Amino acid sequence: MIARTPEPPYVAVIFSSRRTHGDQGYGAMSERMAELAAQHPGFLGVESARGEDGFGITVSYWKDEASARAWKQVGEHLKAQALGHSRWYEAFEARVATVTRAYGMERP
Repeated sequence: MIARTPEPPYVAVIFSSRRTHGDQGYGAMSERMAELAAQHPGFLGVESARGEDGFGITVSYWKDEASARAWKQVGEHLKAQALGHSRWYEAFEARVATVTRAYGMERP
């Protein structure tokens, strides 16, 4: 689903990853993190896709960098990050960017 974001500027956290094999609790934790993030101050939306080869990209959108940084420090999110390092990811990169321009279209 395409996230509905406000007019820029806002912050995008781009998380690219390559998963390990098997679920090992990843699906449930991913759903929980989406629920929890949606309740966090400054959260604007999220988009995520994963290929059959295990490569995925998740982009979360935040009102400002302070909101994105605060989310990184939430207790349950810290636990998920630790499990990501030890169990769920072969590799990942996180990139934080300020969106200065955005546009799109949607057919009725």
